[in-house]
Amino acid sequence: MVIKLVDSEGNFYAYIDNESDNTIYLYSGEAVAYLEDNDIYGFNGKHLGWFENGVVWDHDGCKVGFSNEKTPSCKLEPVKGLKELKPLKAFKEFRPFKPLKSYSFSEISLSKFLIDGIK
Repeated sequence: MVIKLVDSEGNFYAYIDNESDNTIYLYSGEAVAYLEDNDIYGFNGKHLGWFENGVVWDHDGCKVGFSNEKTPSCKLEPVKGLKELKPLKAFKEFRPFKPLKSYSFSEISLSKFLIDGIK
């Protein structure tokens, strides 16, 4: 099963492949992060945020993105690129305490949020 992720403007940006260890791929095919329970970790070991009830949350408790089922106004989905080899998982940093959730959108775009998992 695949969960498609969209940003606050309804642009498809990434997807979670449940059949590939919950790896998060960009539509270009690059593996950038993975889910472990509700935690989102980059392959660099950095804790990025949480994925709960179809919403991607950052460390400030702001929304970064959604599963496409959570937003009614999605734009045209791009063609998925061929999946690249997944990088090795680095040692995970400790996850921070979950903040109170906000109705606000994050100042960080979904693309920057996920790219931070490989930098």
